[in-house]
Amino acid sequence: MRTTQALTITLPLEMAQMVKAKVSSGEYATESEVIRDGLRTLAARDAAVEKWLRDEVVPTYDEMKAHPELALSVEEVRRRLDARMAAHAKK
Repeated sequence: MRTTQALTITLPLEMAQMVKAKVSSGEYATESEVIRDGLRTLAARDAAVEKWLRDEVVPTYDEMKAHPELALSVEEVRRRLDARMAAHAKK
């Protein structure tokens, strides 16, 4: 059973040149390796975003929904950010 599939892709010239440069430099053995590594990186980024949404965003949303009195107003957030930036600028 075959575990790979040949694809024909079209890239903008700049991206195609980047792929060829990676192979020419010896960083990758083939153009396919460059594309595979890029796809693995994309998959890792997607997984990190999913994890962030699941582990941080959803619980925070649920907490705010359950306890809206804990939420800060836009004005309060702005005031705190301004104070933090001012304190950082003094360092």
